[in-house]
Amino acid sequence: MTDAQEWLTVESLDLEAQGVARNAAGKVVFVEGALPGETVRVSVSRRKAHWERASAVEIRRESAQRVRPACPHFGLHAGACGGCKVQHLHAAAQVAVKQRALEDSLQHIAKVRPAQMLRAIEGPAFGYRHRARLSVRHVHKKGVVLVGFHERKSSYVADMSTCAVLPPHVSALLLPLRELIGAMEQRDRLPQIELAAGDAATALVLRHLEPISDADLARLRAFGQAHGVQWWLQPKGPETVTPLDAGDARLDYALPEFGLTMPFLPTDFTQVNPHINGVLVGRALRLLELQSGDRVIDWFCGLGNFTLPIATRAREVLGVEGSETLVARALGNAAANEKAHPGLARRARFATRNLFEITPQALAGDGTADKWLVDPPREGAFALVKALAELVADSSRAGEWQPPQRIVYVSCNPATLARDAGLLVHQAGYRCTAAGVVNMFPHTAHVESIAVFERE
Repeated sequence: MTDAQEWLTVESLDLEAQGVARNAAGKVVFVEGALPGETVRVSVSRRKAHWERASAVEIRRESAQRVRPACPHFGLHAGACGGCKVQHLHAAAQVAVKQRALEDSLQHIAKVRPAQMLRAIEGPAFGYRHRARLSVRHVHKKGVVLVGFHERKSSYVADMSTCAVLPPHVSALLLPLRELIGAMEQRDRLPQIELAAGDAATALVLRHLEPISDADLARLRAFGQAHGVQWWLQPKGPETVTPLDAGDARLDYALPEFGLTMPFLPTDFTQVNPHINGVLVGRALRLLELQSGDRVIDWFCGLGNFTLPIATRAREVLGVEGSETLVARALGNAAANEKAHPGLARRARFATRNLFEITPQALAGDGTADKWLVDPPREGAFALVKALAELVADSSRAGEWQPPQRIVYVSCNPATLARDAGLLVHQAGYRCTAAGVVNMFPHTAHVESIAVFERE
C-alpha cells in the first residue's frame, strides 16, 4: 500500500496518459496528472492486488516537458473538461510518448522490432478537430444549457465557453449554441450536436428525441444564416440524418496531392484531423511503392480515402468494406472525380465483405494483389491476417493465389496492430520493415500509427 507521505518517481506514461510509478513495495501505481521523470506524492483512489490508481497531490520535481495548458477548461480536477488528457505535456514530448507506446506494443505483444522507425507525422496542435460529438444538457437547477465534452471521468457535461482543439470558428459557437438551445421549446430533448467540418462548409447534426416544432426550426435556420453553418436533423440512428434545408452546400475535403475531392455526409466516417489525413495518405502511398502495373486491395476502404488516390497511380484497386452503404458512397466518390481523372471509376472497384469473418476461401476469391492497404477500426484486422496466414501455410487451398509482396497497415490501436503484426511476421512470412506514429489526436492518449510489412 502506498503511504501518503511516500515520494514516487514516475517512469513512463501508459496508454491512458497516466504516469507509471512503483511504490516502496514494488507495486505499480498509475498516477493521474504525473509526467515521466517527476517525483510526486499521491492520493490513492483504488487498490488492487498488483496495482493502485492514484492522483498526484504534490510534485517535488517537475518534468522539463510540463507546460501550461492552452485551454482554460483543461485540468485534472473534478469538473474539468475531459476532451484532452495531456495538454500539460509539451506537444513534442506527447509524440515521443506515443512512439514509445507503439514500439513497446510491437515488442511486448508481437515480439516484433521494426527495421526502421519512421519520422512521426505531425500537424497543428490546436484547432485541428473537424469532427466532434458535443453533448447537450439543460441543467434545470442552474437554469443553463451546457454544450461541450464530458467532464473528466464523468457523465456530466463540462461548463465550457471555448475549446482549443476545435476549429476557431466552431469554438466561437459554443456560447451562442447554449443560448440557442436554451431558447428552444424542446431543449430537454436535444441530447447531442455532432460537428462535421469540410473544407468550405460546416455542418451541425442535431440529435432530437421528439419532432421539432416550427418555431424551433425557424430558430435553427436563423442561427445557421447568422453563423454560416448547416443544420442537419437526426431523429433516430445515423441513417435518418437529413439536411434542414435541401439547398445546403455539400461537404467535402480535398486531397490536393492527388487532385481529388472527397464528398461526404456529416455522419460518414472521415478523419478527425484533415491536416494529418492528407499527409498520411501521401505517406501510405509512398510506402506502398506503387507501380503503374500494380493491382492493390484496400481493406476497410470506407469512402475511398486511400482507394481513390491509389487508383490515380496503379493499374487497378479493389476497395473492400463491410457496409453496402459505404461502398455505394465510395462508388459515388469515384464517379465524382471521374472528370478530373478519366478512367478512375474503371480502375477503382469496390466490394462488400464481412471483414471480421473473412475466410481463406473468400480471401483467395478476391484474387492476387501485388500490394495491400489495411486500415481497420480499433478492433484491428485479425480475421483478415489470420486468413492470409492460413493461405500462406496451405498452398493447396490457395491454388494460384499469391500473397501480397507488401502491406501497409494504418492503425488506430497499437495493441491490435501488434497482435496482427505477430501473425504477419511469425506465421505469414513477413518482416516489419518500418513503423511510426501519426499524431492524429494531439493532447489525447490516442495512438494512430502506420507500419510496413514485406514478404521475406
